Amino acid sequence: MSPPCYVSRHVRARSARPQAPEQLLNPAPVWDRWADDVRPDRSPIATVNALDIHAPAEAIWAQLVRAEAWPDFYENARKVVVHGPSAPDLAEDVVFTWVTFGLPVRTVVEVFEPPHALSWRGQEPYGRAVHTWQITPIEGGCRVTTEEVQAGLVPWLARWYLRPGLLRWHQRWLEGLASRA
Repeated sequence: MSPPCYVSRHVRARSARPQAPEQLLNPAPVWDRWADDVRPDRSPIATVNALDIHAPAEAIWAQLVRAEAWPDFYENARKVVVHGPSAPDLAEDVVFTWVTFGLPVRTVVEVFEPPHALSWRGQEPYGRAVHTWQITPIEGGCRVTTEEVQAGLVPWLARWYLRPGLLRWHQRWLEGLASRA
């Protein structure tokens, strides 16, 4: 298998105060806890998106873990149901089901470290994925970096179609978070 092509996007969120826009088109991956079966260097799809958000980590985290509210600001998340006592919020080891990219997915939270690190894994017959979020304090707010790695037959076959879609939709997700935080 050829190594994955990292495609990433970073733009600074707009704020009420005028600021010169800062745009980086290739943010570096920040997640370093990949399982062997979804390592970016061994998977057909690996993406990175980042956005500087002028809000405290706690405000961003609150919106990110309120999974059942994602459809209010992220159109690619539908029918989100958190199963367990933490509902409507995510928590460590919680299972949530949802529809994304038109596919039903059962997902399990693997890393839950408020308010800085979150990851979940989806495993279906057509493939597996790990989606990570890192919230890093910076001057004036936080940099939110989201990375996703997908592996399996369908991701391998559809990598040229899926990779650009992931980048586009994850950027919208980040922008939605910025608008709510």
